[in-house]
Amino acid sequence: MADGEEKKGRRKFWTLAAAAVLVRVALVFFQEELNLGSRPEVATPLTSLRRLAEGYWLKQSSISPYAGSMYHGSPLLLAVIGPLTVKRVEGPSSHILCSLVFIIADIISALLIRATGQNLQLAYQNSLGSLNLKRLQETSRSISAGDLAALIYFWNPMTIVACVGLSTSPIENMMVVLSVYGACSRLAPLAAFGWVLAVHLSLYPILLIIPIILLLGYGPDAPPAKLFVISTSSGSRSLSDTHDKSNRLPNQMMFPMRIFSWRLVGSFIIWASIWSLHVLILSSIYLNQFGGLSEMFKKTYGFILTVEDLSPNIGVLWYFFAEVFDFFRVFFLLVFHMNILFMILPLAIRLYHRPCFLAFVYIAISSLLKSYPSVGDSALYLGLLGFFINELAEMHFSFLLFGGYIGLSFLSPVMHNLWIWRGTGNANFYFATAIAYASLQILLVVESVSAMLSHDRMLRKLSLT
Repeated sequence: MADGEEKKGRRKFWTLAAAAVLVRVALVFFQEELNLGSRPEVATPLTSLRRLAEGYWLKQSSISPYAGSMYHGSPLLLAVIGPLTVKRVEGPSSHILCSLVFIIADIISALLIRATGQNLQLAYQNSLGSLNLKRLQETSRSISAGDLAALIYFWNPMTIVACVGLSTSPIENMMVVLSVYGACSRLAPLAAFGWVLAVHLSLYPILLIIPIILLLGYGPDAPPAKLFVISTSSGSRSLSDTHDKSNRLPNQMMFPMRIFSWRLVGSFIIWASIWSLHVLILSSIYLNQFGGLSEMFKKTYGFILTVEDLSPNIGVLWYFFAEVFDFFRVFFLLVFHMNILFMILPLAIRLYHRPCFLAFVYIAISSLLKSYPSVGDSALYLGLLGFFINELAEMHFSFLLFGGYIGLSFLSPVMHNLWIWRGTGNANFYFATAIAYASLQILLVVESVSAMLSHDRMLRKLSLT
C-alpha cells in the first residue's frame, strides 16, 4: 500500500514538473510580446541579459566589457552566455538559445532542491524516532518536503518570469542550490564549487559559508541536542524505576551524538581555495588586455557595494540613495551593508542546529537588503521554504503573506506604468510597492524563525511527557 502511494506521488511529481517545463518553453516564443526583460522587477544591472550582450559586443570589438556603465557581471558568465547572444542569420534566435540555458538551470535547481528536501525529511524523521515521537514521525511522512519544495520552485510565477525574462538569475540560483545540496549531502568539493561560483556571480552568497560549514560539520537539520539528552535521561529514570537495567544501554544509544566533523570542513576550505584560484585565473586570462582582476573587482563587487546605479527596482536602496545628500552617502552605505552583517552571528548562534533553515533565512535577508534585488531572488528562498512544511505548519499570517505576494506582483507593474509611461504618478507610487514588498519579506523572516523556534519548544514538551 505504501509502495503504491509512493509510486503515485512520484508519477504526480514528474507530471507537474514536465508541465512546468512546457509552460516555460511555450512562453519563450512570446518573449518579444511579453517584453519581460525590460521590467525592473525581473532584470537588474547585474542580471540583465541585454547588458550582458552589450558587454560581449564590447569584448568582441576589442574594448573592455566593463567600459561605460552597461555590464557589471562575471567575465566567466560573459564567456559562456555571451556567444549565445549574437544574432544569427540562420538557425534558432539568440534569445531562444539563452532561454533554453535558463530553463535547464531551473530544471537542475528544482531537482537539487528535491534531493535536498528528501535528505532533510529523512533526517527529521530519524530525529523524531530518536525522541520516540511516533505520531509526528508518521505525520511527517504524509507529505514529501522535497517534492513540495521542488514544485513550489517550478511553479512559482516569479521563477517562471525570471526564467523567460532574459535574466541570469536562474544560473545564480542554481549555484546557490548546488552549494546547499553539496553541504546537505556532505560532499565538500561540490559544496565548495557551488559556493565559489555563487559568490563569484553575486557577492551576497558569501554569507552562506556559515550554514555550509554547519551542514558539513553537524549534518542536516535536527532538533536541539539538549532534547535528546532530556529524552535519554527521562528514559533512563523510567528504566531505573522498574529496575529494568538490561534495556538501559539500548535506550541511551538512541541519543545521536552530533560530533562536529572538522575533516569535512577542512576539505571544504581546501576545495574552496582551489576553485577560487581557478576562477581568478580564468577571469584574469579573459580580461588580460582589459585591466585584469582589479578592473573586474571594481566593476562587479565595487558596483554592488557602492550602489552606483539608481535605476528603479523592487528594493529600497535606489530611492534612498537618490534622495540622500552626497555628504552622507558613505555613512549610509556602511549602515545598510553592516545591517546584514549584524544579523549573521545572532541567527547562527540561535539556529546552529538547523543550518539549512539558517541558509534560507540568510538568503531571504540578503534578498531584502541587497543593492539590486529581483524576483529571481525571492523565487529562490520561497522554493527553499517548502523544505520546512512540517516545522512551519503553525506559522502565523500565512494567508496574509500569500495574498501580499500575489497582490504586489500585480500592483508593482501598475505603479511603474503610472509613473514611467503614463505620467500620472511619481516615484513615490513605485517606491510604496517596494516598501510593502520589503515589509512582507521582513514578516516572512520573523514569522518563520518564530515558528521554527516554537516547533523546537513543542518537541521539548512532547519529549518530556
